Amino acid sequence: MSFQTVKWIFFDVGTTLADETEAYNHRTRDAIKGTDITFEQFEEKRIFFAKQNLKGDLEAIKYFGLTKTPWPKEDEVPYPDAEDVLRYLCNQGYKIGVIANQSLGTAERLEKWGILKYIDVVAASAELGVSKPDRAIFDKAFEMAGCKAREAVMIGDRLDNDISPAKKLGMKAIWIRQGFAIYQNPLIAEYQPDYTVDSLSELKEIFRR
Repeated sequence: MSFQTVKWIFFDVGTTLADETEAYNHRTRDAIKGTDITFEQFEEKRIFFAKQNLKGDLEAIKYFGLTKTPWPKEDEVPYPDAEDVLRYLCNQGYKIGVIANQSLGTAERLEKWGILKYIDVVAASAELGVSKPDRAIFDKAFEMAGCKAREAVMIGDRLDNDISPAKKLGMKAIWIRQGFAIYQNPLIAEYQPDYTVDSLSELKEIFRR
């Protein structure tokens, strides 16, 4: 697979650049608090739904009839290899962007994690008023970047929000199997990525010029 035409590399944030493991665990503990549902029971259902390519935590919350609790974004941390990989891609001459469904303050969080300096465009749903998989957020990102879909690649953990809309638009797409993506399977054609990786560090081999 040739990426010779790629000028821009767009990343999702959650479970792509940021490790959300503790945030998901926090949400689980909050959701089951005061019930007789155990963490293990909730986790079992979360995995069950993830294997169906669904958003496991929200489906488990619905299954048990629980209340969706606020997302504890303070528990998010960048993956240990995030900065190294972003620096490498910049040094290879690529422009870096973010296309993400995030609450207000995405750029500030990226700055706090020390990685905003590598990112040229931040297209986040809360600020733009549109969210993935709507193509409008991708179009806004292309407008902000001054690039075309064929010049860009999307990297994310969600088959439905990242891989499918990117492929429909003519972008290249890389599926990163972090978090609950390890339980998912691209069973239909529109979910088929150009590459599949298990960590950010593997991107170095793909984007070696």
